[in-house]
Amino acid sequence: MTGEGSHDFARARRIVKTDEFSSVFRLRPTQKTAHFVLYTRPNSLPHARLGVVAAKRFAPRAVTRNTIKRVTRELFRSSELQAVDCIVRLARPVNAKDGPATTRALKAELRTELARLFASQRPRRASASSPS
Repeated sequence: MTGEGSHDFARARRIVKTDEFSSVFRLRPTQKTAHFVLYTRPNSLPHARLGVVAAKRFAPRAVTRNTIKRVTRELFRSSELQAVDCIVRLARPVNAKDGPATTRALKAELRTELARLFASQRPRRASASSPS
């Protein structure tokens, strides 16, 4: 079972090796939002792969970092991306250590930003054949 076309997050859909991360990081960022930077590189696989980097200095609590990773994976699975390696990197602090670890507003903001990043990588559809 390859998981192609399904909504799983099997190991084949993850970027796990250091050299794979490095090869994508060498390229310029594709897209930026208030908190995230997206790096992409075309791959030769029949599906997209994802890597998530959430540094402790930008999200001091593990709960927050895990929420970021969970939301990112959820949106990645539901996006119809072409065959690319994507790395989503947290680039700015999302909350302070003394505030709440996660809030509904924070999750909504993260979802909006991440959805915008993944939407920018969807294949363009030809609109030349519009019905008359």
